[in-house]
Amino acid sequence: MAHMRGKLVVITGATSGIGLVAAEKLASMGAGIILIARDRRRGEATLQHLQSRYPDATHGLHLADLSLVSQTERVGRAIARQHRHIDVLINNAGSIFAHRQLTSEGLERTFATNHMAYFSLTQCLVDTLTGAPGARIVNTASRAHQGARLELEDLQSARRYRAFPAYARSKLCNILFTRELARRIAVSRITANCLHPGFVSTGFGDQSGGWLARTIGIAKRFAISAEEGADTIVYLASAPAVAEMTGGYFYRRKIVRPSPAAEDDEMARALWSRSEAIAARLREPATNSTGL
Repeated sequence: MAHMRGKLVVITGATSGIGLVAAEKLASMGAGIILIARDRRRGEATLQHLQSRYPDATHGLHLADLSLVSQTERVGRAIARQHRHIDVLINNAGSIFAHRQLTSEGLERTFATNHMAYFSLTQCLVDTLTGAPGARIVNTASRAHQGARLELEDLQSARRYRAFPAYARSKLCNILFTRELARRIAVSRITANCLHPGFVSTGFGDQSGGWLARTIGIAKRFAISAEEGADTIVYLASAPAVAEMTGGYFYRRKIVRPSPAAEDDEMARALWSRSEAIAARLREPATNSTGL
């Protein structure tokens, strides 16, 4: 088992499911865990659990709604101010929604939570990661990206919204983002990889409501455990074997090929530029959601 003593790990989506298991596994290896959570009660309960069970490292909690770019950037800047270096960033929080919802910033909630949060938090923390030798970024994607296609002119699913295709597109975004990120940070010796955790029996989708929650609930009868799902996250965050590997998409600790759409480097660059433009527009004092 790799040792993580003295390492600092920032992780989203760690109050339940595979994120919680990954946080606990990395803490058991000696890492300090910085949680980013939306729910104060669950966040504080997870932090207390880590502090009581793994007291040899310093753990922390920041609260933010990661569907909002402003809150994601706020918490990212706060973490960067507090810590001279971060060794691992795990972008893991994600969700699926039965019906199209817009955030208060005017973004479709699936895209905002599953892609823009990864993009914005990473942008805020990349300099802090640069300060740690051998730093790693791990992004939770999904095999659900297979068959998905991006329309840059309709990233907010305004023309037609269906829950699973919107989720699949967001997971395609995760892989394209990872590829372009790895290219951009190559000179800094930070690695960036993503993974398919498998179809995991967790609380994922329980809050989506109605038919979608019922459908996911039935499918979970055939799902793997959260422990199995978290294994590749922990592996990419800690294993010496992948210390020099970057830009990869992994499943069960092995690098695998994603869909052809996920290997489109031109689309990856275009998505990056569009994501930068969205984030910049949302920082303007008078934001108009039209055209995002």
